[in-house]
This record gives sequence, structure tokens and C-alpha cells, in this order.
Amino acid sequence: MENVPEEMVLGLRAMGLLAPGASARGEPLSGGVSSDIWRVVLPDGRQACIKRALAKLKVAADWRAPVIRNRYEARWLARAAEAVPGSAPALLGQDEATGTLAMEWLSPEDHPVWKARLRDGQADAGFAAEMGRRIAGIHAFAARRPELAAEFPTDELFSAIRLEPYLLATARAHPDLAQVLEGLSARTAATKLTLVHGDVSPKNILVGPRGPVILDAECAWWGDPAFDLAFCLNHLLLKCLWTPHAAAGFLACFDAMSDAYLATVDWEPQAEIEARTASLLPGLLLARVDGKSPVEYLTDENDKNRVRRVARALLTAPPDRLNAVRRAWEEEISA
Repeated sequence: MENVPEEMVLGLRAMGLLAPGASARGEPLSGGVSSDIWRVVLPDGRQACIKRALAKLKVAADWRAPVIRNRYEARWLARAAEAVPGSAPALLGQDEATGTLAMEWLSPEDHPVWKARLRDGQADAGFAAEMGRRIAGIHAFAARRPELAAEFPTDELFSAIRLEPYLLATARAHPDLAQVLEGLSARTAATKLTLVHGDVSPKNILVGPRGPVILDAECAWWGDPAFDLAFCLNHLLLKCLWTPHAAAGFLACFDAMSDAYLATVDWEPQAEIEARTASLLPGLLLARVDGKSPVEYLTDENDKNRVRRVARALLTAPPDRLNAVRRAWEEEISA
């Protein structure tokens, strides 16, 4: 155990979790690129997970983002817990002056990370379906409460940490597709329907004893729910190259998540959100090899070219059904 950084100590004191003059011990946690994250033991024996947003993200590209995103993560955690109890860790406090957020500590022994399960080839379609229902439940809850939009004035933030590094950076890498990718970015930015998490990735999802628990809402935004669905489905496709022997199971998870999500949609016609998701998905697929945040496990150029082949073809002739994306991907990885 180490002494907790002074900025976090100041934040804990401001939140009322640490008495004036008291100190806290803890250990830094790995895995995040956008925040310093610690498991902290408070003087009364309670454990908490503490995050402090970084101005420069820990990636190879020069990627910077406003630390104020911490404020909106706290708001997302509170609203998600209200919408679908148990879908997010309990918020313990947030201090804007130090950019520090505190939430309940969920032990990895009984809350393993979904990404690790997928890496090991564990393809649980039931879990994927529940994940789809929980994301859709949060979207549906917020869509019925348009006044919540005022809590998330994060258009510029979402552009800085999602649209620019993913779609627009990829447009620069593929100039012949720039018009399509820039169009997807513009459409996403202009679609204002509900509360969006913005980083629904297996690395941010815990396999809890009562279902999925969603972490890391630094990208929280009032906008297009298709982004959340496409972002997560994208990872299920990519995992087929990471753990090839489980590819059929991952495609079953893709089907289960998309079906469960779409069955829950009640704020707009299902066909409309499916069409936006299906056309956005190949842009995000290409972004994970040629954008500012490539997935770390695709290192073989042949695998990257498989992603490029499928994504470029689908961007050239945009699909309106998720089945079309899945079918194109299955044909590629089966070849």
C-alpha cells in the first residue's frame, strides 16, 4: 500500500470522505488511459475506487481532453443507478477542484472484467443480451426525461474525445472515405435523443453477480444512443480476431446484444436506430486500426487488413441492418 497522491487526498477531504489532516493509503490500478485510478482504504476501513482525470491521455498519439469530464461522469453514474439499479457503481462523491471522483469499490474476485472473459474465449450470449437491455434501459429512462439534457452540456467534450479521435482521425487516414466518415461524425453530433455513455467497451464492463456493471462514463453526452450500441458491438466483432476459436460465440453475443437492445427501444422507431447503428459501426471498426485509439491486441498487419477490407466496403455501401455488418464480418473471418 502506498500514500495516495496529494491531489486525491484533497479531493477526498472536499467530498467529506477524509477528515482534515487525515491520510489515506491505497494502490494504483492499471488499465485506464484517461485517468489515474486508485483503490483506496479510508481510515475507517472502507474501500473506495478513486479516479482523477488526466489532461493528456496515456496513448501514443497526442490526445488531450478537458478534465471537467469528471463532473459528467459523476452525473452519469447517478442517473444510470436511478434508471437501472445495479448497472453502475454507487457514486460516493465528486470534487471538481481536483477533478477527483469516488465510487464504491467492487472487488475483482466477484466482479471480473468482461474483456478478460472474452480474451479467454468465454462467450456468454445471455450476459451480452442483458448488457443490451441495460444500455437500452438507461437510454429509455433518459429519453423520457428530456430535461436531463441540461445536465450534460458536453458536445465539445464528446467531439474531443470521441468523434475527433475515432471518426475524423480515421477520415484523415483514409482520404477517399473522408466524406463518408465526416458525414457519420456530423450526423452523430446532430442527433440529440438521450443520455449516452460514450465508452461502452468490455474493458469498462464488470461481470457482476447480478449482471453487468458499467464503468468509466467520462464521455457522457446527450446525443445519439446508436453510438453506445455500435461502440460495444464493434468490440464483439474485433474479439473474433483476438480469440479466433471463440469467434462463433462472439457472433452469437453480437446477435443477442443487438436483439435485446432493439427489443427495448421505445423512444424512436427501431428501424431508425438500427440503421444509424449499422452505418456507424464500420466507421468505428476502421477507427480501431487507423484512428487515434487502435485496439492494442491487433498487431498483425493481416488482421488489420481484414478489418480495413470489411469496413471500407461497408462504408462505401452503407448498410441499414446490423445483420449485414455481421454477415460481411463472418464471411471475412471464415475465409
